[in-house]
Amino acid sequence: MPVNNFIDKQEDSRRALLHALHQIITENDRRVTPAIGLMMGKEMIIYNDRGFFKYGLASVKDYMSLHVLPIYGSPLLHAKYVALLPNAKFQKGCINFKNTDEMPLDIATQLFTDCAPIDLLAMRQEYLNSKKKPKKLPKT
Repeated sequence: MPVNNFIDKQEDSRRALLHALHQIITENDRRVTPAIGLMMGKEMIIYNDRGFFKYGLASVKDYMSLHVLPIYGSPLLHAKYVALLPNAKFQKGCINFKNTDEMPLDIATQLFTDCAPIDLLAMRQEYLNSKKKPKKLPKT
């Protein structure tokens, strides 16, 4: 299903915000490819960067949800957006909100502008490389 069809199927009160957020994500992070998929049993827009999950945008029963993996790998970015989005609810791996009062579009634009340059694939590779290095034994 095309992304716009997915958004158009959502509640009237959410469509404009979901369309705006989708546009913000794709305009500010040109490396991601959006597609409709399942995550945690919920159908949502999944934004992959070179085959790896980077963002998700969902509309569930009582709220909308943004999954923004880069901020959960950066305590500084996470803290910045907790402060900038005081009305949103930050969970383990997502930001829940009900409207533009809780997710202002100017802050969302700033969020994705900050997250776009973060290369999760490179971070993963660095982590894997660090695990492969044999530990040196201390000299006795």
